Amino acid sequence: MSERRPIVGIPTCIKAIGNHDYHVVGRKYVDAIALAAGCTPLLLPAMGDAQDRQQLLALLDGLLLTGSASNVEPKHYGQTPHSPDMLIDTARDETTLPLIKAALEIGMPVFGICRGFQEINVAMGGTLHQEVHAVPGRLDHREDDTQPLEVQYGPAHPVTLLDGGALQNLLGGAAAIRVNSVHGQGIDCLGAGLVAEAIAPDGQIEAVRVESAQGFALAVQWHPEWKVMDNPDSVKLFSAFGDACRRYRDSK
Repeated sequence: MSERRPIVGIPTCIKAIGNHDYHVVGRKYVDAIALAAGCTPLLLPAMGDAQDRQQLLALLDGLLLTGSASNVEPKHYGQTPHSPDMLIDTARDETTLPLIKAALEIGMPVFGICRGFQEINVAMGGTLHQEVHAVPGRLDHREDDTQPLEVQYGPAHPVTLLDGGALQNLLGGAAAIRVNSVHGQGIDCLGAGLVAEAIAPDGQIEAVRVESAQGFALAVQWHPEWKVMDNPDSVKLFSAFGDACRRYRDSK
């Protein structure tokens, strides 16, 4: 009998399609878990406390927090929206923020991407810049949505990897890598217990890890899931996450 592939939970977003709401996840994240991490993706509905969180965690060997068009609602970090047009997803926040804490408490591998990176910071008590481009000294990290996706998700700027950090070690000791940049928000105050792992040229934190985590607990602001198999650094990230999920599965 073949060994069971690790199961990675991927919380969904709520998206209106026509006259109805749907639970959705971008295909690129699901594909990256299956192809690059070598795990089985399991979509988790955004239902907050209406589902049994502990029962869900008992099924999983890892947790992936994806990017999204929506933002973490500012009330979760003590602010009000700067723009009335801010897209929020209350159901996703109510699902992911407590799920992150619960997963970290039991040592489950956690990987955050873009919104997921920001969710981890907020779950750990940190705050966000609601508009990075409006912060003095910061670059505009948003994509140009008039361009094709290949340009929007193409390499945008380098990030410096913190010397001796977990991310640098994972990526083979590189001092810096080039990443894409598709985000309007970003970390302001770092959450308790988080350590910066990569920094953009303007000083914006681009990757973090949970210092006290028992295993893989890493998040990046960029999008390694985009055409993941074409980018060696992205493959290393997802492979390391998959390996951590296999170790967690075997420890249960």
